[in-house]
Amino acid sequence: MSRLTVRGVDQVLESGVSPAAEPPGTRDFWARRVLIGWSLIAPFYAYSIPSSLFHGCASSLLTTTTTTTTTMASFAIKDHSSAASMPSSTSAQQFHNFSPVTLFSFTSNGSATWMYTTVAVVLSLLVLEQSVYRYKKRHLPGDKWTIPIIGKFADSMRPTMEGYMKQWNSGALSAISVFNIFIVMASSNEYSRKILNSPMYAEPCLVHSAKAILQPDNWVFLTGKEHVEFRRILNTLFTRKALGIYVNIQDVITRKHLTQWLAAAAKDPNPQPIMMISRYLNMDTSLRVFCGNHLPEQASIEISEKYWAITQALELVNFPLAIPGTKVYKAIQARKIAMNWLELAARNSKIAIANGAEPECLIDHWMSTISESSYKGRKDLSDREIAMVVFSFLFASQDAMSSGLIYGFQHLADHPDILAKVREEQERVRQGHYDSPITIEQLDQMPYLQAFVKESLRVKPPVTMVPYKTTKAFPISDDYVVPNGSMLIPSFYNSLHDPEVFPEPDVLNPDRWLDPNSSANANPKNYMVWGAGPHRCIGVEYATMNIALVLAVACTSFDFEHHVTEKSNEVEIIATLFPKDGCLLKLTPRP
Repeated sequence: MSRLTVRGVDQVLESGVSPAAEPPGTRDFWARRVLIGWSLIAPFYAYSIPSSLFHGCASSLLTTTTTTTTTMASFAIKDHSSAASMPSSTSAQQFHNFSPVTLFSFTSNGSATWMYTTVAVVLSLLVLEQSVYRYKKRHLPGDKWTIPIIGKFADSMRPTMEGYMKQWNSGALSAISVFNIFIVMASSNEYSRKILNSPMYAEPCLVHSAKAILQPDNWVFLTGKEHVEFRRILNTLFTRKALGIYVNIQDVITRKHLTQWLAAAAKDPNPQPIMMISRYLNMDTSLRVFCGNHLPEQASIEISEKYWAITQALELVNFPLAIPGTKVYKAIQARKIAMNWLELAARNSKIAIANGAEPECLIDHWMSTISESSYKGRKDLSDREIAMVVFSFLFASQDAMSSGLIYGFQHLADHPDILAKVREEQERVRQGHYDSPITIEQLDQMPYLQAFVKESLRVKPPVTMVPYKTTKAFPISDDYVVPNGSMLIPSFYNSLHDPEVFPEPDVLNPDRWLDPNSSANANPKNYMVWGAGPHRCIGVEYATMNIALVLAVACTSFDFEHHVTEKSNEVEIIATLFPKDGCLLKLTPRP
């Protein structure tokens, strides 16, 4: 840190002139006020600002004063040491004994002096804020000056795809600031993948409230070797064998919910938004896949109802404190309710597997695996640890799967030619036995449906970016180093809409995935729907399988007509992307 010697303050003390006695409005008066401001804020900013920048800020603030005053207020920044301190000298001792109260002491014009000094301090802080932003930003595209204090806060409160795309299109790397949080956004495939694959420089930070909601010890926040080892264990929960167990559960829950959709449509044939009912379908499915019958029906309903509070609290910008009435507070209460139920499921699963039951869900499969004599990992997992993992899977899957499913319905309804091809494939594979459960082997025989799901997710990716935080200075390019402690946000959207890889990128074209020689298949690094690197989504196959299965059952069970509104093609960003009108569909049974 910088060792500072404030010679200007020493000279003020030695001169015997009271700062309060200076006539307001004179240049010396203002110089002294600025000096006072800097003497007060210097100790706080010296820890985080390079000495050259700090010296430059001080000098620029005093250039309008007289030569004598400028000299008097100059800063000598000396050798760097591990702590900011004052050198032991007579002048320094005087400064040590010089109380800020003296600076603000009231004389006959004390009120005016206080006001002028306050103005000087505020101006000093504002200039310093801009200087720090400019220093960190350097040559990156972005606003030359940031809005004082709040930065881009207003834009962050109401994010739009148009606003994000404007920022992404400004450069492969660009800079913004929100409440003095310096943010570097990466829009190119090269830089986005570099961030995701550089755990030695950056780690996921999600949003400010994430750790309070998900708990700091949640495995999603693990990094390095600990994360790799834990993820290796969890990978066993999404093997082909495990997915074969899950697909049977998915089929049962899907049919239950779609039957309820049709019953509701029979009572009210008008188009209805499917956003919330799709979310409930996905939550019920995931809870049954993860917990089986170890949870009562009441738990599924309660968790689904409460989880919406968690989704809302995981927006990019939220009031950060968990004060009653805030989104974060409501989310924490929702998490507590969910965890109570999930711990019950973990406890019941342990008992069932210990008594020789066959695995029927994800937790069962996990408990069965660790009970094998050949298993070398930890076996003494607590109910809370198991519940925490399941909760993290809900967090990772619920919003992404809901977004993908809703846009899947909307895209099929808006493209009847594609829907017709999906139905032709269903007839060929299932041969009219639409009441029979769909198996994982049958899903393998549906390449067109798989291509549609993949393309629908590309056109409208549920997640467009994931915030990271630098753990040390990150030399991301040859000419720019991201400062330590900055937020670093890799974007997926531009990679998924690169016209060189995906000709006519905004056009929904499943056939691009059926040609093995297409540019889409030749550039798998651009398909970043599920991220990349060590934190790539662990449940990719589970999520895509669920979306495909629901659409397969739906398109053979009923017709759905999309009621298009002016908001149908507008995007609402609530953790993930959703159509602003909730996707209004009119459902009628198929003959």
